[in-house]
Amino acid sequence: MKNILHVSAVCLYDHAGRLLTVRKSGTTKFMHPGGKPEPGESAAQAGSREVAEEVGIEIPAATLELLGIWSGTAANESNTDIVATVFTAPGSWDAASIHPSAEIAELRWLDLTHVTEVHDLAPLLTQYVLPILTGREQHP
Repeated sequence: MKNILHVSAVCLYDHAGRLLTVRKSGTTKFMHPGGKPEPGESAAQAGSREVAEEVGIEIPAATLELLGIWSGTAANESNTDIVATVFTAPGSWDAASIHPSAEIAELRWLDLTHVTEVHDLAPLLTQYVLPILTGREQHP
């Protein structure tokens, strides 16, 4: 039986419209900033806290807009599925002012017009989020 991990993730953009992705230490896949909720924390509160911890951006939880909730395979944990609540943060940020902290090893700003050329992204991004953000969402 697979483990189930609940996470919150946040889409953040720079002034050029690029999406922020992060790679955690000891991993190979890039994903949204985010992580697991602490006890008693809502999904939005977890997203807000994780963004502050990982990239130093303070975003009030109440301002995050729900993009969707998806289940899928965890990118960096074997025998684990995730249930991810993904938000979009309002506004945009100066890319040069954002720096990795906590467990983040690397930041990368993703140009949404070239996402098919990138092959080291987490499954949640490639299967669910990027199709919505790029207008290539599959409809039945």
